[in-house]
Amino acid sequence: MQLLLDLHPDEYPLEGFRRRQLLEWVFVQGVGTFEAMTNLPAPLRSDLAARFQLNPFREIETVRSADGSAKYLFTLLDGRQMEAVYMPYLDRKTVCVSTMVGCPARCAFCATGAMGFGRNLTPGEIVGQVLAVAGGEGLEPREIRNLVFMGMGEAMLNYDHTMKAARILLHPQALGMSKRRVTLSTVGIAKGIRRLAEEDDLGLKLAISLHAPDEETRQKIIPTGAANSIEEIMAAARDYQAVTGRRVTLEYTMLRGLNDHLWQAELLAERLRGLVSHVNLIPMNPWDGSGFESSTEEQIQAFYDALEERGVDVSVRRSRGKDAGAACGQLALKRPGAATGAPA
Repeated sequence: MQLLLDLHPDEYPLEGFRRRQLLEWVFVQGVGTFEAMTNLPAPLRSDLAARFQLNPFREIETVRSADGSAKYLFTLLDGRQMEAVYMPYLDRKTVCVSTMVGCPARCAFCATGAMGFGRNLTPGEIVGQVLAVAGGEGLEPREIRNLVFMGMGEAMLNYDHTMKAARILLHPQALGMSKRRVTLSTVGIAKGIRRLAEEDDLGLKLAISLHAPDEETRQKIIPTGAANSIEEIMAAARDYQAVTGRRVTLEYTMLRGLNDHLWQAELLAERLRGLVSHVNLIPMNPWDGSGFESSTEEQIQAFYDALEERGVDVSVRRSRGKDAGAACGQLALKRPGAATGAPA
């Protein structure tokens, strides 16, 4: 049975007024069953239920953090599992969605990478995370205005499904999100970055998880990083900027004694010369068995100062949801104080 959320709004199985009604039930009202769509004729509801699956999830668990954020653990229809994170702020509500079950990038500091790779998510399984989180938080779907493709998985390696999900989320008859509020994160797939630049109707913001300015250190952190050298990644970022005119964000997880030396800050500043960019320094979030520690506050500040002195636009990003296992790098199907869930 086909998952309805896998369809772009223009592909929905009804025409005209009925299509608009169906889209409103799904993306404005956020209903979970066809039976709840009371202004559709009963025979039509029955026909839709016989042809389409509306809910992509078998089960949903929620782990809440003291800071107001929440981790959502989804069991998919095939029994595999993945997670998304809800992050409320004073001026916005953000959902961090996954594009894969697990992740093939295997970043050494990331709990998701330690899981290995399960499979790609479909567009509907990606979009469904936003709808499910909205429902779980007592919100209407369109109250979620910010989205980051920064959960489990490497979005550029599930490119087509991620782009279709983005187009659904941006569509005015679906969630109507602003492209300026949707960010895609990648470990640096140069081919994908250039491909993203050509998506004229999307205009998504780009974040690159660099984590080191030198090849030797970066390949210790990202074992698969050899496939795309830092030179190739930075060249692709410059091409992206030349086409889109958009600023590029660089994500840099601070790992004690590995990538936090001042000479690395100097080299990073050199790498960024001529690129309109912003660097997010992210203190490493702990998880059992990682083998890494976060840089000290003093070292983070020294690294920050070294970048700022060289004209780099930089900030320190404090992750939400650490106590719920929901912070950056912690997603691994774990519940705080419990054993690891079955890897997908």
